[in-house]
Amino acid sequence: MEDVVSLNEKQIGEVLVLEMQGRLDAVSTPDIEKKVFDYINHGKYKLILDFSGVDYISSAGMRMLLSTTKKLKGLSGHLVLCSITTNVMDVFKMSGFDHVLELSENKEEALKRF
Repeated sequence: MEDVVSLNEKQIGEVLVLEMQGRLDAVSTPDIEKKVFDYINHGKYKLILDFSGVDYISSAGMRMLLSTTKKLKGLSGHLVLCSITTNVMDVFKMSGFDHVLELSENKEEALKRF
């Protein structure tokens, strides 16, 4: 099914890395947002979203990233996105999200931000 995004979770020290696969669109985003907020509600305030497997993001996916960032800031948490594909980075740059979200080239660089 094309409209499913899968999450693979890895704990590295106190940072939770969520590896995403699929498309962040209006159909898949609500499910992913619920999962991410469940992690936050269970005390995971240091998150890396690995976007290496995400080749498309819609406005719904971008709203989810903003709401996640806002929620974590309110909890003194931190969100870093890494390994962003060219298509998604183009969307971030066109929308100005590359200045709003914390972006990193790869997981190793993202981990250094915590």
